[in-house]
Amino acid sequence: MRGLGPRAAALRALVLGRPAGPRASSGRAAGTVARAMDELLRRAVPAVPAYELRDKSPAAAEGQCADFVSFYGGLAGVAERAELLGRLAGGFGVDHGQVAEQSAGLLQLRRGPREEAVLLQAEDRLRYALLPRYRGLFHHIGKLDGGVRFLVRLRADLLEAQALKLLEGPHVREMNGMLKGMLSEWFSSGFLNLERVTWHSPCEVLQKVSESEAVHPVKNWMDMKRRVGPYRRCCFFSHCTTPGEPLVVLHVALTTEISSNIQGIVKECPPSETEEKNKIAAAIFYSISLTQQGLQGVELGTFLIKRVVKELQKEFPHLETFSSLSPIPGFTKWLLGLLNSKAKEHGRNELFTDSECKEISEITGGPITETLKVFLSSNEWVKSEKLVRALQAPLMRLCAWYLYGEKHRGYALNPVANFHLQNGAVLWRINWMADSSLKGITSSCGLMVNYRYYLEETATNSIAYLSSKNIKASEQVLSLVTQFQKNSKL
Repeated sequence: MRGLGPRAAALRALVLGRPAGPRASSGRAAGTVARAMDELLRRAVPAVPAYELRDKSPAAAEGQCADFVSFYGGLAGVAERAELLGRLAGGFGVDHGQVAEQSAGLLQLRRGPREEAVLLQAEDRLRYALLPRYRGLFHHIGKLDGGVRFLVRLRADLLEAQALKLLEGPHVREMNGMLKGMLSEWFSSGFLNLERVTWHSPCEVLQKVSESEAVHPVKNWMDMKRRVGPYRRCCFFSHCTTPGEPLVVLHVALTTEISSNIQGIVKECPPSETEEKNKIAAAIFYSISLTQQGLQGVELGTFLIKRVVKELQKEFPHLETFSSLSPIPGFTKWLLGLLNSKAKEHGRNELFTDSECKEISEITGGPITETLKVFLSSNEWVKSEKLVRALQAPLMRLCAWYLYGEKHRGYALNPVANFHLQNGAVLWRINWMADSSLKGITSSCGLMVNYRYYLEETATNSIAYLSSKNIKASEQVLSLVTQFQKNSKL
């Protein structure tokens, strides 16, 4: 990407070279920074062409957009970048005057008899008026060498600034939505390459996959070797503009049955160095990780699972069983929240039966609500075999309700559940003590869940979930939900 132009270089010098002096000068410095950013944006963000010239790009647009990229890359931290992005979102959005004018014109046309072509053009003019001005900046940046990668990083900064409350408001949310939509088009499945990782893959690829593993962290190179060795498949999507660079990574275990324990997958060595196809009866998706935070919400994971299933069916024509072994992030936090609310009520504990309360209190030596809050906040409770046995029945039914009954806008509250259910999977089996790692115990009390993919039913299940919010669940899960409704009350 080319260097800064003289004017942009001077503007950046104003921002980066401001003195860190006394408080009296801080206001002037802030004003200087604001003016520098505003001037950059006025120059870099292309004006919206007239409707008749909408397909023509101004000759200077590419150079000015490159100046913006260079200037932005030179800003020191998230706060300065948030300031620039906030000014971009607030000052270069939709021209509301144009929207009102085009809307009025369209309404006027609809009141009288008009040719369909005239109405369609009026609607197209309105759509054009609804495009924010900063979309032109993003569009031209996307044409630069490395521009798409820059926009992914920019959106990651935008999401971080929102999470830190440095940026808020409808203009910011609108810009995030616009950028997400553009990236969704640029990263649609037709532009993605499926690549498999083996122990002979380039070191930088292995390193990237190892570092990006967010579900079950890779401990060392031997651990990584197991995860890409026999009876394992590790695949990722790369973009056609950046081959070999992982965007989203999927780990698969090839097993004899649907796995119920993650340590058996990530810690145990395979039965042999040579795969025996007759021993492979199930494919278990045990980890999927996004490597680029700027691609959050872009539908990559769903496409990756579908593509990997097709590849596995080619390699193992007899393979019919596909399932995840998924973590349940947020379950412990949700459960502790329930215990806190019950403690404040000072009434009868309605999460556990009387016999469960008595047994757990005898083991912990105190009131069930207070002692469980302490025990479940750490991983110490798993050292007591008696407590582990006593908690199995109540935590299994509470977990079933958390996955099946707790909703956000009608859909599953748990994000991992929502992802697989949108894909058309079945909430199939909840597994007790399936993840004994520190992370597994503290985040989900050691529980994990299988979301099973019946390939002939996924489309129907997905439509039912997305349109009617119906969750397809197995008899085991529904039985646990019934036990919850009978024995526990929220």
